[in-house]
Amino acid sequence: MIIVMSPGATAQSIDDVVSKIRAAGLAEHVSRGTERTIIGAVGDERCLQESMFGLMPGVERALRVLKDYRIVSREVQPADTVVHVRGLAIGGRALQVIAGPCSVETPAQMAQAASLVRAGGATLLRGGAFKPRSSPYSFQGLGVTGLDYLQQAAREQGLPVVSELMDVRMLDTFLEYDVDVIEIGARNMQNTDLLKEVGRINKPVILKRAQCATVNDWLMAAEYIAIGGNHNIVFCERGVRSFDPAVRNTLDITAIPLLKRETHLPVIVDPSHAAGKSWLVPALACAALAAGADGLLLEVHPAPAEAWCDGEQALDGAAFALLMAQLRPLAQVLGRTLA
Repeated sequence: MIIVMSPGATAQSIDDVVSKIRAAGLAEHVSRGTERTIIGAVGDERCLQESMFGLMPGVERALRVLKDYRIVSREVQPADTVVHVRGLAIGGRALQVIAGPCSVETPAQMAQAASLVRAGGATLLRGGAFKPRSSPYSFQGLGVTGLDYLQQAAREQGLPVVSELMDVRMLDTFLEYDVDVIEIGARNMQNTDLLKEVGRINKPVILKRAQCATVNDWLMAAEYIAIGGNHNIVFCERGVRSFDPAVRNTLDITAIPLLKRETHLPVIVDPSHAAGKSWLVPALACAALAAGADGLLLEVHPAPAEAWCDGEQALDGAAFALLMAQLRPLAQVLGRTLA
């Protein structure tokens, strides 16, 4: 941590700052310039907070040097992490596509969805059994029955499954139904109790970005999971809330290279929730891969017009197949592969 003293700081003020640094078990490095004195705290600064110094007499500002997130930081682990899901690698050379309907509705719907996403080249099947909705009157999901339908459809096609966990009380149920990848949705990105619980298990976790979260907020949420021992974390950018009502959310393409610089963990993108409109999904999907994403999370439904949830942003089977055909040559240009 660096403490910048104001131009008129007294010798006593400087001594007080040095004393507080030493009391925390760190050493100090004092640099006296013509206008300001700058004091560096030498050692593991994580035991210090900017607020410890900010209100002290003579202090202009305190700046943290080390990042608040450590385990997920690329400084700690320079090499990329690859998250494995039943033989599939997320974060390696191969791009992974997770596809399926927003919500599980019926066994027939899930069987159709699983068949068409498998035929199109998706490698994991998504489906929401528990749905966090803005309105309490909207369809909230089938619950445990939905997990059963999801697994039945996935087993028929040999696909791993991805589903969203909303409540810590349902974690054991997700483990009982052997959900391969647990999704933490945007609304729960900062639900620290939930993050801690998925941190204690050995299941891959997709961590979606909250609508108004900064990249630093997002990284800190991942640290909550990692600190529990579970390092199988995949970031998922799904758009942030902006002033423009033209789209559901604004896809933050810059977050992809930013994360790639800051963390060793894989990054995927959900263009469906960002766009809110199915016709925008292909362009955003291409942009995401070009920016360095390790995969996509897509909403695909056999009959979007009849979907119980978010049908307007879902691709049908034909549109999904066409998108996959567009993405394959792009992946090759990028030096990557796509099923």
